[in-house]
Amino acid sequence: MTSKELLYVEDSLGHEKFMKSCSVKTSAKLQDVALSSYMGELEKKHAEIYDKFLKLL
Repeated sequence: MTSKELLYVEDSLGHEKFMKSCSVKTSAKLQDVALSSYMGELEKKHAEIYDKFLKLL
């Protein structure tokens, strides 16, 4: 893996970690059950994407 590709993967990991964190915080604040559930699904999706990027290293 080139240094440029490594920087891309590291940047992507940071973005996915941020999106997962935002999903968790937002889900906890929502009162609408359906919307909170959707945010939970987004949290799982971003966690999966994070894991996929991590496996590239």
